[in-house]
Amino acid sequence: MVAQRTVTLSSRVYTIAVGTLLLSSGLSLLCNADAAVTGRILIAGYGPESPVVLDLAKAYEHLHPGTAIDLQWDTTVRAIHLVKTGEAQIAVTDQPDPALKATQIAWDGIAVIVNFANPVKEVSSAQVKGLFSAQITTWAKLDGAPAKVEVIPRTSANNLTAGFQNSLGLTEGMGTSAAPVRSDQKVLSLVSGRDATVSYISLAAALKAQEDGISIHILKVDQVDPGEATVKNGRYRLRRPVLMLTATEPDPLTKSFLSFVCSADGQKLLRTMFVPIEPSVPTTVPPNAQQPGPSSPSS
Repeated sequence: MVAQRTVTLSSRVYTIAVGTLLLSSGLSLLCNADAAVTGRILIAGYGPESPVVLDLAKAYEHLHPGTAIDLQWDTTVRAIHLVKTGEAQIAVTDQPDPALKATQIAWDGIAVIVNFANPVKEVSSAQVKGLFSAQITTWAKLDGAPAKVEVIPRTSANNLTAGFQNSLGLTEGMGTSAAPVRSDQKVLSLVSGRDATVSYISLAAALKAQEDGISIHILKVDQVDPGEATVKNGRYRLRRPVLMLTATEPDPLTKSFLSFVCSADGQKLLRTMFVPIEPSVPTTVPPNAQQPGPSSPSS
C-alpha cells in the first residue's frame, strides 16, 4: 500500500506518494526496532527548515510503512501554539517554550555576506552589530570603500532572523527602512549584484553559493572562519539551534520519529542544510536559545 503525506506550504496543499521512494546519500536502514509503529503526526513550522524536514519525513515513512508525517509550513503558522493545543505533534523552531519539551537536532550557522568586490573580508561581532543597527553607515569605517552601507534585511517571520538577532544581542531592529527579503536566493542575487550590500543567510546556502561561483564573500567574524567545526564548538558565535518542540510526554510515533532524526541516518540528512549534533542530541536548551517574546510569530 502506498503511504501518502499531506504537505501544506504557503497555503498550497500537496499530497505526495512515497511508497516507491528511493533513498539516496547512502542511508542505511537502521530503525527497524520501531517497525511496528503506525499512525499519523503533524509537524508545523515557518522557517527555512522545511526542505530537510520533508526529507526526514520521507525517509522515516520509507522505513516505517503504515506511518504518515504531515507538514504544515507557512509564515502565518503558529507552530508552538499548534503543539500546545494538540493540533500538531512537533513544532520546528529555534526558540524554546517552557511548557514544551525541546530536542535540539542541529545547529544552523549564520553567514554574513558581502559582494565579492568589497575589500572588507573580516569583522568583529561588534562591527556586525554596528552594520545591522545603523551604527556603522559607511564601509570606510571598516577600511573599505567610501560607500554607504546598504543593509538587506530579512523578514522577521523567519527563524534565521531571530537567531541572528539573538546571537548579536540586537533588540532594536535592523536600522534600515529597506523592504525585508525572505528568500536566500533573492538575498544572494542582491548582494552579488551590488558592491555596497551586506546581509546574512544560512551558512550552508552561502557555502553552496560560493561553490557555484556566485560573487559573494563570507566574512570572517572575530577572526574565526565559519564552518562545521567552528559552528559546532561555538567558536563561531553566529549560530542558532534547530529545535523540535513536543509535548512533555510525546506519543509513541512522535518519539520514534525524533529518535530517527537524532540517529546517524537522520543526522546525515540534516547535514545537507545544517551542522549536525553528533553523537548525541541534548534535550536541554543551548545557552544562546532565547525564550520567545510575546510577539513571537510561532507562539
